Amino acid sequence: MSHGALDPSSGVRGATAPGAAIDVVDLVKQFGHNRALNGVTFRVPRGTVFGVIGPNGAGKTTIMRALLDIIRPTSGQATVLGTDSRNAGPDLRRRIGYLPGELILDGRTSGRRLLQHYADISGPVAAGHVHELAERLKLDLDRPVRKLSKGNKQKLGIVQAFMHQPELLVLDEPTSGLDPLMQQEFLRLVREAHDRGQTVFLSSHVISEIQQAADQVAILRDGRIVTINSVDELRATAIRHLRLVASGIRPTDLAALLGGLDGVTTLDCTLTPTGDTEAVATLSGDIAPFVQAISTLHLRDLVLEEPDLEESVLKLYSAPAAVTQ
Repeated sequence: MSHGALDPSSGVRGATAPGAAIDVVDLVKQFGHNRALNGVTFRVPRGTVFGVIGPNGAGKTTIMRALLDIIRPTSGQATVLGTDSRNAGPDLRRRIGYLPGELILDGRTSGRRLLQHYADISGPVAAGHVHELAERLKLDLDRPVRKLSKGNKQKLGIVQAFMHQPELLVLDEPTSGLDPLMQQEFLRLVREAHDRGQTVFLSSHVISEIQQAADQVAILRDGRIVTINSVDELRATAIRHLRLVASGIRPTDLAALLGGLDGVTTLDCTLTPTGDTEAVATLSGDIAPFVQAISTLHLRDLVLEEPDLEESVLKLYSAPAAVTQ
């Protein structure tokens, strides 16, 4: 199938063979004395949404630029849609939709003309698709680009990345500048791309965004991948905050009971004005041992919050140097 053709069964341009859309092995990038990437290895299966979370300066943008041959790695290898990234010619680029983190657009023309220019480069765009995307994002395509707000320029960047329905979307901080309603619309676009069989590789420091969108998540810190997990796996190890009130047990005994459980950290254990005992704690890992342990108590109240994925990820950001690839 030619790269400019549409697969009539999926609407996604290019081949849809199984395997990895992105395969990165021991990628290193050195800028002078600064090592921005330090042996990064990961694999993105075709047809999945892969998220990279990390604080500013972790190396997210460097990975994306290396994948697209905007910069050359110092060592290691990156394969994109079956092609060495260092051989990323026009044919490969047409199969990719890219939204850079620092979006620079020509301000002398309208959004419509600018998108036509990008369409001429990327290949055929289905009739009416640009208009549909602009409507969904509430974007006026006839305004001069220079008069657009940051958020509307970001919308224009999203449209140019999605409009030709590429095999692979590479999106660097894609919701920067968008209001919450538009962030949710963007996430719907990602889910629809996933449903069509497209692969999405996106970076963010907004953990809730990755949690809603991604099948797998890589956590990046100081140019290294700390861990790669599914969102469900991250949630299983996430931290829950809990509060319980029990009668007929002293604070010291309740603290001892909770303190003997793996994954439970007791923050406070006190008597209430009614003579009951209130405990405030955090819980990580498997919930079953906790439930079994408190089943012997005479509970007056129990509040167990949803897992706090953000808190867990932030702990990984600041974890010791031990690295899991």
